[in-house]
Amino acid sequence: MSEPHSHSHLWPGVPLALGSAALFGATPPLSKLLLNGVNPFMLAGLLYLGAGLGLALYRLLRGRQAAAGEAQLTAGDIPWLALAIGMGGIIAPVLLMFGLTLNTASSSALLLNLEGLATMAIAWLVYRENVDRRLLFGAFAILAGAVLLSWQGEGVAFNRGALLVAGACLAWGIDNNFTRRISATDPVVIAMLKGLVAGVVNVGLALAGGALFPRASVIAATAAVGFFGIGVSLVMFIVALRHLGTARTGAYYSLAPFIGALLAIAILGDAVTLKLAAAGLLMGVGLWLHLSERHEHEHDHEELEHEHSHVHDEHHQQHHDGPVSEPHSHWHRHAPMRHRHPHYPDLHHRHGHG
Repeated sequence: MSEPHSHSHLWPGVPLALGSAALFGATPPLSKLLLNGVNPFMLAGLLYLGAGLGLALYRLLRGRQAAAGEAQLTAGDIPWLALAIGMGGIIAPVLLMFGLTLNTASSSALLLNLEGLATMAIAWLVYRENVDRRLLFGAFAILAGAVLLSWQGEGVAFNRGALLVAGACLAWGIDNNFTRRISATDPVVIAMLKGLVAGVVNVGLALAGGALFPRASVIAATAAVGFFGIGVSLVMFIVALRHLGTARTGAYYSLAPFIGALLAIAILGDAVTLKLAAAGLLMGVGLWLHLSERHEHEHDHEELEHEHSHVHDEHHQQHHDGPVSEPHSHWHRHAPMRHRHPHYPDLHHRHGHG
């Protein structure tokens, strides 16, 4: 059976992923403008704490209204959340800190692009998200652009520091895939907890290394940048995971360095270089390949019961006793069905492909 699809398959996942990349890409130039001379781990910690505390305040102010529209974490979600926070908020920053002390800055900058590769590889190889040659070429064009932006005329140093930086990227890639497992639940709560844990870890590492807190005005500025550049960005990233799956969201997110470079030109007066133009061309080609994807085929939906934020569309035709607001969240059942429309590996389309 074929049914009309009520909206573009690009919406809202692609705008959310690109918005997330834009906000995160804006963080480095804004941080450099505001916080020159601050210990990098203190800076990271204050940014993450700003994200966590800002989202906690947002959650407190919205109260029950915020909870009503989203599925809440259950006991079964806690292990995945703990693993995601442990990988992305504790293990990765520690590995990165020690890696940076043993490796050159140029080599480390190049290696940090492995996060995007690790995120996509795990999604495709472990979780079997669908990918074709078009998507693969697009992803690698975006990653090639990110690598080119990071290139400082020196190669990768193969030493213990490089292995530690690569390990940090792998931990972040695992974090992104674990987060996808709980992306149906409240993204504000997930991002809030991640921000608080990562913030405490990074501030603790900075203090252990002898760093001091900057003045109050700098802390406030950092918190504001962290709230939008990390907190709001992470919320958008998690919601994009629901609609696009991990591999595609990770590919769009890899555009962040290019967005950051453009903002550095506008805000800090950095020069426009041939390297930036070439990287932009590669990323533009990759973005076009992804945006022009149209994955459509006859597919079956098995019976499924779950809870997540939704509106009444072709996949959600539940009956309610009385009027309801949308979006809303409740436990609901999907009856088996077969139809055809463009789709991504979202919460309802994680089927296999022959």
